[in-house]
Amino acid sequence: MMTIQDVLSVYAAMADLTEQMVQAASHSDWDTLVLLEQRCAAHVQALREQEPQHTMSGADRERKIELIRQMLNADRQIRDLTMPWMAQLSKLINATGTERRIVTAYGSV
Repeated sequence: MMTIQDVLSVYAAMADLTEQMVQAASHSDWDTLVLLEQRCAAHVQALREQEPQHTMSGADRERKIELIRQMLNADRQIRDLTMPWMAQLSKLINATGTERRIVTAYGSV
């Protein structure tokens, strides 16, 4: 079982990782973005398994809230950066699928 300080350390590490994810997304470094997301997911899993169930109070609670806000802000920035890329990828996939259907139906020219 994690102590409150352990929990806050994990949240701080996650906040740092999400900031690194923003930087990776802003540089279109998708491989790094995926690796950082996997590291963040490992922290989430550790919290699910070991975070104490009692609530925090005072400064610890405020720190946790601030870290969560930082992560949510970073997540919003990452989405803003990745959505155009995802839309472009979707168009490419759809175009390739359409091309395959045409070739299948009419043969290659």
